[in-house]
Amino acid sequence: MIIRKVDDVPVMETAHNVDARNIYNTENAMVTVIRLKPGQSLKKHITPVDVAFFVLQGEGVVEVGEERAVAGKDSLVESPKDISHCWYNESSEDLVFMVIKAPRPAKKTVFVS
Repeated sequence: MIIRKVDDVPVMETAHNVDARNIYNTENAMVTVIRLKPGQSLKKHITPVDVAFFVLQGEGVVEVGEERAVAGKDSLVESPKDISHCWYNESSEDLVFMVIKAPRPAKKTVFVS
């Protein structure tokens, strides 16, 4: 058994320049925890696999394709592969969510300009 605490996992360098930590990364799946401070957002991007987002703390605006909605703590958001998606923290508190990618992407993420 392996147990990891998010705070013990180093922050990754990403194009998003936010606190993102890979807490699980195998050939079959990947789980990342992202913390967006108030006013921070991800860059709009497309992943080559299905993605599920699970909000652990706070509330944020999520965009999947042409849809935009507010998602808060204990919400799961599904984003199909090859569809652009993005998160925005427009609140005054931290937004923390888990990103679950399965299967683990073999191709790179594409950023939308």
